Amino acid sequence: MSVKIYYEDFALNDSRKTTGRTITDADIVLHAGQSGDFYPHHMDEEWCKTQPFKHRIAHGTLIFTVGVGLTAGVINEVAMTYGYERLRFIRPVYINDTISTTIIIKDKKDHKKPGYGIVTELLEVHNQHKELVMVCEHLLLVEKRNPDA
Repeated sequence: MSVKIYYEDFALNDSRKTTGRTITDADIVLHAGQSGDFYPHHMDEEWCKTQPFKHRIAHGTLIFTVGVGLTAGVINEVAMTYGYERLRFIRPVYINDTISTTIIIKDKKDHKKPGYGIVTELLEVHNQHKELVMVCEHLLLVEKRNPDA
């Protein structure tokens, strides 16, 4: 679905939550192949038994990709990703954990490019136990409805 949500339409502290997505062994193996990250934390169950987490864990970059991807349900024709900041992996995600993302509008400010603003979305990714596993800020470059206002 395509919409136009202008800078003025974003309200501080508005929030929404995505559906869930279960992280599978196949996700981890595919991500290892795509990224080249074959560290034993992700690939070697026996080695992991000797480590603090006791099980294989998903790549942080996989959780970031899925967590952000879950938020992409609507195409906003007047906004685009400007970047990400303050990325932290709080807890490990294991095979068969289900994650979902909560999006909270945290900040709005003018951009140096006339007619645009920056909207900062706080992304909080939780597992099925409602434990925070990842957090970051998603910066959106958003067109203003009234560029001269």
